[in-house]
Amino acid sequence: MITLTVNGKATQIDADPGTPLLWVIRDHLQLTGTKYGCGMSLCGACTVHLDGKAIRSCVTPVSAASGRQVTTIEGLAESLLGKKVQAAWQDVDVPQCGYCQSGQIMAAAALLQAHPHPSDAQITAAMEGNLCRCGTYNRIRDAIHKAARGGAK
Repeated sequence: MITLTVNGKATQIDADPGTPLLWVIRDHLQLTGTKYGCGMSLCGACTVHLDGKAIRSCVTPVSAASGRQVTTIEGLAESLLGKKVQAAWQDVDVPQCGYCQSGQIMAAAALLQAHPHPSDAQITAAMEGNLCRCGTYNRIRDAIHKAARGGAK
């Protein structure tokens, strides 16, 4: 048994320690906002926070999360920062297909936690590797700046 704290709630998981955190989040905990994209840490769709840092859950073994704080898109939505980022995302009308957006939002929130008023260069560095097939990168950058200013109107 592995003890995980996900979105502030401690839970016991009966899973192989090498199981990717993504599958524990989705299959064991039924938190399906975190998406499977590539399975190789290349696209960012599976991004969650581990102790406040953005990580790729598709390549992180669940054992690496034991005793640490895991935050998914569902948990982020409960925080003030998460609400600001999601409101800015909606206000700027970022999503098209939406598949990558939970990973994009998780990466953006980690960036804003570390750098409340990021430069364009910091945004580029933090968001690198989070792929958007629809190409909404300019709107993502605008939404991050909007969230840094306090969110939507």
